[in-house]
Amino acid sequence: MRVLVVEDDRKIGLFVTKALRQAGFVVDYAEDGVCGLEQALATSYDAAVVDVMLPRMDGLSLIDALRRNKLATPVIILSAKRSVDDRVRGLQAGGDDYLVKPFALAELLARVHALIRRSSGGAEPMHLSVGALTMNLLTREVERAGQRIELQQREFSLLEYLMRNANRPVSKTMILEHVWDYHFDTQTNVVDVLVCRLRSKIDRNFPVKMIHTVRGIGYAIKGG
Repeated sequence: MRVLVVEDDRKIGLFVTKALRQAGFVVDYAEDGVCGLEQALATSYDAAVVDVMLPRMDGLSLIDALRRNKLATPVIILSAKRSVDDRVRGLQAGGDDYLVKPFALAELLARVHALIRRSSGGAEPMHLSVGALTMNLLTREVERAGQRIELQQREFSLLEYLMRNANRPVSKTMILEHVWDYHFDTQTNVVDVLVCRLRSKIDRNFPVKMIHTVRGIGYAIKGG
């Protein structure tokens, strides 16, 4: 999952960026509204975290520009303003959620997960499931048929992306954009290596294989 953070306070911006990356997200960071808008128009994001008071273009103008460009990227607005009127203005501008500074990091992470879930039409707030394979996004626990599977951070991120797109093939480029930073060379074999590692953990002890190669396209996960 890929998230854009637009925050002019570098200390807060880097703190949020680091926390999201540790939670398994791929994160891009911009320090002003114009750069944030340029990145949002150039790259597909699963969610954005946008401060209101930004140089060059304020956060509400940025969100309005996204909506005028037909981008439905869910946005969490960050602001030090606490009044109801300020929250209403933020939501009317096209924001999907509003979080007042200072905020608890755990709450921000939970809200990002919730926004992505709602935008993708998921039914459960913190769980994904494909067949007998389950993933708890909050505790980062994965099980298949009751058997606990230990995954490294990048393996978890890849599995989450596959599960969110269950039964649909995703290309190597799509995986690079959502699991890694997009500037990787698309000819690299890092995707194949990571898929191989993930397969060894998800499919090794089960007769029915879940992770499939889709020739000429990429990979897909199917119920098993």
